Amino acid sequence: MLASNEMMKFKSYQNRANLFVKEYLLADPLIPYTSIIGGIFACKMFYDLTQLFSTVHFKSYSSLTRIQRVEWNNRSISTIHAIFVTTMSLYFVFCSNLYSDDQFSELVTFRSSSWSTFALGVSVGYFIADLGMIFWFFPSLGGYEYVIHHLLSLVAVAYSMLSGEGQLYTYMVLISETTTPGINLRWYLDAAGMKKSKAYIINGVVIFIAWMVARILLFVYMFYHVYLHFDQVEQMQSFGQVLVIIVPLVLSIMNLVWFSKIIKGLKKTLAKRQ
Repeated sequence: MLASNEMMKFKSYQNRANLFVKEYLLADPLIPYTSIIGGIFACKMFYDLTQLFSTVHFKSYSSLTRIQRVEWNNRSISTIHAIFVTTMSLYFVFCSNLYSDDQFSELVTFRSSSWSTFALGVSVGYFIADLGMIFWFFPSLGGYEYVIHHLLSLVAVAYSMLSGEGQLYTYMVLISETTTPGINLRWYLDAAGMKKSKAYIINGVVIFIAWMVARILLFVYMFYHVYLHFDQVEQMQSFGQVLVIIVPLVLSIMNLVWFSKIIKGLKKTLAKRQ
């Protein structure tokens, strides 16, 4: 009898929680704001958890300088965001029917859903939090190229979230975040004094392959998709059209510059190994 009452109470709380999420957090007019705030708070929470966990479980953490510990914690946030947004992007672009040419009569450039908007809002919250940290510790967490990258990403993702326009292309670009965990792992290995380890070399090769696929070839596919659906892109607001063309183009140039540095670094590492 007692177990039954406890189960009923649990189900009651669960129903209330589901109602709160549906009626408030995921209510269409509030989604942009709740998701952004949620993204910012998630960044703060994971920053503090990383600091606590690393202090206890990583001996090398306490030997780092203050700014290195800040970057250590900051990179954990970007890793978690990358895993989240890459998962959502891959689902919406390749698994969901939301942007399929055969499923809806509505133009692909105007399709959105509560969940697609919510995920973009979380990403906006991350870019706001990370950009704030970059400015606060400038240039320790990244130079002007990081500021340009984050500002372009913030504007493009925020516009897509608020207007509902071009979300497919926003998610295609966000798939490039799949390279972030590998980049961060490389920094962690370096900070832990494992630059000469086999893991460091494997990490470099994985980054090379992932970067080529997610930040070079995928952008080519995105531009090809824009070309095929340019009549639909032209139906967007003028600012949205500019974002769909200019932001990926600028990011593509930056990706190519960074890719050349990755190739040089990988060659240097392999040469030392030999």
